[in-house]
Amino acid sequence: MKMKYGFLPVSRDDMNLRGWDELDFLFVSGDAYVDHPSFGPAIITRLLEKAGYRVGIIAQPNWRDISDFKAMGRPRLAVLISAGNMDSMLNKLTAAKKIRSNDAYSPGGAAGQRPDRATIVYANRVRECWPEVPVVIGGIEASLRRFSHYDYWSDSVRRSVLVDSRADLLVYGMGESQILEIARQLANHTPVDEIRNVPGTCYVATSLAEAPADALKIPSHEQVAASKADYAAAFKTQYLEQDPLRGHAIVQPHGDRYLVQLPPASPLSTQEMDRIYSLPYERTWHPQYDAAGGVPAIAEVQFSITSHRGCFGACSFCAIGSHQGRIIQQRSHKSIIQEALLLTRLPGFKGYIHDVGGPTANFRHPACSKQLKQGACRDRQCLYPQPCSNLDTDHSDYLNLLRELRHLPGIKKVFIRSGIRYDYLMAGKYREFLADLCEHHVSGQLKVAPEHVAGPVLAAMQKSGKDVFLKFLAAYRRENQRLGKEQYLVPYLMCSHPGSSLPEAIELAEFLQEIGYHPEQVQEFIPTPGSLSTAMYYTELNPLTGKPIFVPKTTEQRQVQRALLQYRNPKNRRLVLQALRKAGRSDLVGYGPGCLLRPERPERPERPAEPERASRRRRVERSKPSRRS
Repeated sequence: MKMKYGFLPVSRDDMNLRGWDELDFLFVSGDAYVDHPSFGPAIITRLLEKAGYRVGIIAQPNWRDISDFKAMGRPRLAVLISAGNMDSMLNKLTAAKKIRSNDAYSPGGAAGQRPDRATIVYANRVRECWPEVPVVIGGIEASLRRFSHYDYWSDSVRRSVLVDSRADLLVYGMGESQILEIARQLANHTPVDEIRNVPGTCYVATSLAEAPADALKIPSHEQVAASKADYAAAFKTQYLEQDPLRGHAIVQPHGDRYLVQLPPASPLSTQEMDRIYSLPYERTWHPQYDAAGGVPAIAEVQFSITSHRGCFGACSFCAIGSHQGRIIQQRSHKSIIQEALLLTRLPGFKGYIHDVGGPTANFRHPACSKQLKQGACRDRQCLYPQPCSNLDTDHSDYLNLLRELRHLPGIKKVFIRSGIRYDYLMAGKYREFLADLCEHHVSGQLKVAPEHVAGPVLAAMQKSGKDVFLKFLAAYRRENQRLGKEQYLVPYLMCSHPGSSLPEAIELAEFLQEIGYHPEQVQEFIPTPGSLSTAMYYTELNPLTGKPIFVPKTTEQRQVQRALLQYRNPKNRRLVLQALRKAGRSDLVGYGPGCLLRPERPERPERPAEPERASRRRRVERSKPSRRS
């Protein structure tokens, strides 16, 4: 009889219960251990377990010494390292570079449980423990810092994280196929420095002869650190070659060594996706965190379902295309329905599936059939500046999936909270989908992301124009009126993005006034590693065109743009008034319907002092007895 152990081992005692004297793989994670398929470490470790390997997890080790790292002993094959579901610097600091007060991926939401640049720190600690053990780094931090990159928090160009961490291999992307192949080769006694053939990985070579013959060489780390033009040129090549079917290997010199990136891993098939999401996850945090109140990050995903991966939206500020790819990889209806039924049996489930989606909920299939044969287009985007004529805008598969889910026993409602691309919806026959969406899948508010409305900013973002949003807004309002529902759109809007000068920021504020939306929270652009917008921010060039672009960089510029998004807040009045005057837009101060601010009220003049005689007479009058008395 096979014993069910539940969570993977996190201690030597857990290993002893299984009768293990050593691990095959030790996984070091910057996040608390949550065994749920929305957490990358859980997927990778469960996949290795399914393949027959002995895997243990050290979550959020004390990095100040090596004792935690050595607690489960030297692993037989390798140490795998991930900073967690977020870049460790983004997890710690806000756009204003202030320390965040909490961390949703730590027990009880406590901040400060991981080091800065966690991938580098963990890897170097592991090297102290076992210099000869192969070290493989992955996850979002490693993936997006794989080349020389601009680091916003230090305001510098840093080397590849693979070079700084002294790891043997870097896995970029989601990593399932890569880690299984690396494990197979290591188990077959292939030395780690000879594993040079796994798509979706990077390694460091000592000569160009160790790179593929057709590899593209980009400016070196030293060049991109010294020249913004070289940085932009290097980024352009990286950006355009991120395709598993047509992409080339890329080489970037770092001193006397060479960072080699092999082309991305092939998209997963539906069968592979189904297998990953059918693994025996516990779907909650490890019991060791019960006393701290658990791990807050699970609240948003515990009763949500991932239906697909990838995004062909290509927003400049988003690195999903660089991490998950532009080719959609979807699960089958059967797999998703099985997960939904599993959710109905979980403690705390009240009949509501919070989300069914991915990076974009209504991207359920590849953008066109060409992508599966030739890869995503190198010189054009699917939705920007206009939807491509080859774009498959059929939403019937997603619509049928939602209908199947909401008719399952035990399910009261199925919501869509990961957001939809309204420009993709409006590019085709949208009425049937919109009707179902408004009637069954909105929980009072629907999130959409126009991000901005000014032409120069939307061009930099590679987003659709304001007219598309207004068309969708009108259709959404009509449909809810027809249904007799009071439901709202929640538009995500971003300030301080490259391309947004003062006139563009004011234009966005005018738009908010026009549609009657007053955001309580503001999304301020943060230059995170790996995105096109970050390259624009650092170089003040658009890498794809080579043309200069305005970038609001100073604290004052960013504060003003933030204040304009919340112009109704009395705390922002002074900044907004100064901005309008500076831009020559005093016409927006007044009582007209399009005005942002009311004029300042003139101070009421003080009443002149009365003559002493009149004052004394009134005092006498008040002291006389009344007739009634």
